[in-house]
Amino acid sequence: MSRKYFGTDGVRGRVGEAPITADFMLRLGHAAGEVFKRHDIGSKPTVLIGKDTRVSGYMIEAALEAGFTSAGVNVQLTGPLPTAAVAYLTRALRLSAGVVISASHNPYYDNGIKFFSAEGAKLPDSVELEIEALLEQPLTCTPSESIGRAKRIDDAAGRYIEFCKSTFPNELNLKGMRVVVDCANGAAYEIAPHVFHELGAEVIAIGASPDGFNINEKIGATHPKALQAAVKTHRADLGIALDGDADRLLMIDADGRLYNGDELLYVVVCDGVAQGRQSGVVGTLMTNLAVENALKHLKVPFARAKVGDRYVLEMMVEKGWVWGGESSGHLLCLDKHTTGDGIVSALQVLSAVRRSGRSLAELTAAVTLYPQTMINVKIGKGFDWERYAPLAAARESVAADLGHNGRILIRPSGTEPLLRVMVEAESESVATIAAKRLVASLAGAV
Repeated sequence: MSRKYFGTDGVRGRVGEAPITADFMLRLGHAAGEVFKRHDIGSKPTVLIGKDTRVSGYMIEAALEAGFTSAGVNVQLTGPLPTAAVAYLTRALRLSAGVVISASHNPYYDNGIKFFSAEGAKLPDSVELEIEALLEQPLTCTPSESIGRAKRIDDAAGRYIEFCKSTFPNELNLKGMRVVVDCANGAAYEIAPHVFHELGAEVIAIGASPDGFNINEKIGATHPKALQAAVKTHRADLGIALDGDADRLLMIDADGRLYNGDELLYVVVCDGVAQGRQSGVVGTLMTNLAVENALKHLKVPFARAKVGDRYVLEMMVEKGWVWGGESSGHLLCLDKHTTGDGIVSALQVLSAVRRSGRSLAELTAAVTLYPQTMINVKIGKGFDWERYAPLAAARESVAADLGHNGRILIRPSGTEPLLRVMVEAESESVATIAAKRLVASLAGAV
């Protein structure tokens, strides 16, 4: 069965347009509730619902609650809470499933739904397909005596704060460190500052005044200039940028230098290796070649998954590895949590800084990121670029010229009629010239 609603990270879209409407969310809650009843053993299923700070979260939360309870499923509501917190609490409270209302780093007018299993992991494809199948059935309601109940959890934030702190080494603290924490006016606005403060840091919080409309707006991990300015203004040691649902992380040092997910993942892995832990690392097709080469020097196995933290996680589980991540800042430390967590990832980077006594610049000295040139080329529907001879010949020629000092990545867009042509090389000029050569070979096809 093909997917109609679920993408790689749940259901997402513009609020008021299908499927992000009140009536669909009612049906989604009911369908998911029926599926969870099939899989739940023992007492009546209970699901946890958390959300970020978008104004549309009120509408979607109410509709989902009605759908679940009409299916005979109990609901526990947390209010604004990071995505990873919902995954943790679902597992810690022994609940049937977790639901997050968020569109992550998207603007306020988008929203979406993602589910977690009882183990705090993404739902298996088979379960999502079951939910999709039931969405096509008429909406019903369980008898009155079987309708579910709903209640709010008052201590959800406190429980999660303690969990985050537990992932930081007991023998270390953040005393004497001044940190700016950018919460993107999102789900972590009341949580992230407390975590770092309670570990000893002096915390300056920005992006911590959500109004329902300003989530991710010129702030957070997708707009790091605000954090760079704040770090300079407050003469801070470090800046930590999260996104709207706090599963993405970027960091800034005292000099205003930005560190992306590739570099931060390298720091975490190096610290783990220094502590005697052994594991491979999963990146994506976009992970910078410099990181792969640096890990090779450390004799750490490395593999690339498709772009998307879902695919990174799947490969990590398949290989039994604990470290993985994306350039965008989704980091996975499966020895600490079951899913990507911006706050927990930041704590792993900070533990490396404190344990080593070295700065981020020093810890990433072995990784000088290769420049990447990306050119989008419009293509016709059905164009078989993989079999297009001129592109194949150009690709072979460019690859030979780059040798081991660069790489080519060509992939179609998942949402537009575009072919993304990317070249990575030791210098920006080499990358740009090589990318233009590849694009030129497509001239007869577009």
